[in-house]
Amino acid sequence: MSVFGTATGVGSWPGVSARDAAGVVVGELTGLTHLVELPARGVGADMIGRAAALLVDLHVDTVPRGYRIAAGRSAASRRAISFLDEDVDALEEAWEKAGLRGSGRPVKVQACGPITLAAQIELGGGHRAITDLGAIRDIAASLAEGVKVHRSEISRRLETDVVVQFDEPTLPAALAGRLTGVTSLSSVRAIDETFAGGLFDQCVETVGGDVALHCCAADVPWKLLLQSTFAAVSFDAARLVAADLDGIGEWVESGRTAMLGVVPTTAPDRTPAPEEVAAAAASITDRLGFPRRVLRERIGITPACGLAAATVEWARTATELTQKVADGIAADPDSA
Repeated sequence: MSVFGTATGVGSWPGVSARDAAGVVVGELTGLTHLVELPARGVGADMIGRAAALLVDLHVDTVPRGYRIAAGRSAASRRAISFLDEDVDALEEAWEKAGLRGSGRPVKVQACGPITLAAQIELGGGHRAITDLGAIRDIAASLAEGVKVHRSEISRRLETDVVVQFDEPTLPAALAGRLTGVTSLSSVRAIDETFAGGLFDQCVETVGGDVALHCCAADVPWKLLLQSTFAAVSFDAARLVAADLDGIGEWVESGRTAMLGVVPTTAPDRTPAPEEVAAAAASITDRLGFPRRVLRERIGITPACGLAAATVEWARTATELTQKVADGIAADPDSA
């Protein structure tokens, strides 16, 4: 079974306590524990800020619209690095307390993907970095090298295998040319799929190990991903339309893992039973005509997206539910 074919979280978490968050994910996610992100702490703790902490030989600073490439290390960069260090320390502490060193349980780390990162930070002149192909390449290379170092450090500190997830919520818009410029007169051209695919493959090769892509937006670019070297794709199952089913089917048939975001990210009126969520996951593979064993072999279970907008109580409940669903499927996929 793929390392991604189990229960895991997408990444973000509510609140500001890294220690509390790490305690929950280490205690509840026995499938694939992940390093949480806590964007409620503000600048430097959001997805782009976290990426800034990972960049090698490339720096960012804050501007009124968000983040911009800077000449040297800024207060924003130092703040982002401090948050990252705090999160890793909290994970290591929870890991040690749970007696998991040397246990073989894998861990997942997340980072903003190169296309989304280039779309969300500015060049010195104020335009999106994604408008400059050279800048995109530089950002991707810096990010991939930083994630490689990050993965290696956590693997060393926890004495376990570490896999990586790149978050690309902006990817569909970038490919479709739907991004706006800084003014009505400055357009942002669509990113060529071949270019994006090559960029992703370079990142995967640099980072090493198993790498997944998460995209919670509609219009997941299955054709591009099928030609990529990603080991898994994570997506919001509620956004699926009929056109996505062929892509998912081809993806699973290629021997890779589909991570289904089927657990609500905010508290619903009624907490669904694990059997209900498992049935929702099974309905997707059933529609594709796959035998139920595929649920156990090639399907992972996650929340629909990050849990930053949830209450702390629901984040814990959603995490418990995610693991229970995956456990039930692993024990008896035919009962889903």
